[in-house]
Amino acid sequence: GYGRGKRMQIETDEAEILSGVRDGKTIGSPIALRIKNRDYENWQGRMNVGALTIDDPVTAPRPGHADLSGVLKFGLNDVRNVLERASARETAARVAAGAIMKQLLSEFGVSISSRTISIGGIETKETLRSAAEIETSPLRCADPQQEKLMIERIDAAANKGDTLGGVSEIVATGVCPGLGTYTQWDLRLDSKIAAAMMSIPSVKSVSIGERTINKTVGSSAQDEIFFNEKRGFYRAGN
Repeated sequence: GYGRGKRMQIETDEAEILSGVRDGKTIGSPIALRIKNRDYENWQGRMNVGALTIDDPVTAPRPGHADLSGVLKFGLNDVRNVLERASARETAARVAAGAIMKQLLSEFGVSISSRTISIGGIETKETLRSAAEIETSPLRCADPQQEKLMIERIDAAANKGDTLGGVSEIVATGVCPGLGTYTQWDLRLDSKIAAAMMSIPSVKSVSIGERTINKTVGSSAQDEIFFNEKRGFYRAGN
């Protein structure tokens, strides 16, 4: 994506299937994927498992990371033991597994798409791109005009050595009723989705449903449920 940091630019993120698939089909055994970490070679000395002494420990914790809480929790004197273990790089594995899951869900008529709706305070105004076009967009944005402004703001922040926050939207269509449970709080679908998203280090909030729902009254937020033989259960609005 546009504006990604130098650490991200190191990687190509090509997944290699090691087991569980043959001739383009799964065969029932666990699917193992390998994503090579190209930055691994640069840390053979400092992160060597056989090292008895550390000549250059990292002692300055970074804000916005797990560094400080990690060293205080375990009484460590080298932040690197925390920062490498808490690296958001692990999300690459989620993306690889997610690609397989999307194929599985498609067999049941479920499709998942995503888009960027805000960066640095600039929000999309119109949906002018299709889901396929969004996939090729440098910012995964559905509004080309606003995307240009977002890119300008990213460049301005980068020139100052700064970063920006934003909001992305994930939409699942064709989902059948009854996923999750209404009897156990920790197995509710909303609960599991929110937990999965919040466990990504850069994610600081999760909203489920229409993102403007906090500005509406209850009668607008909760649509009446209808039924007919042709459509089954449906709602008139959102």
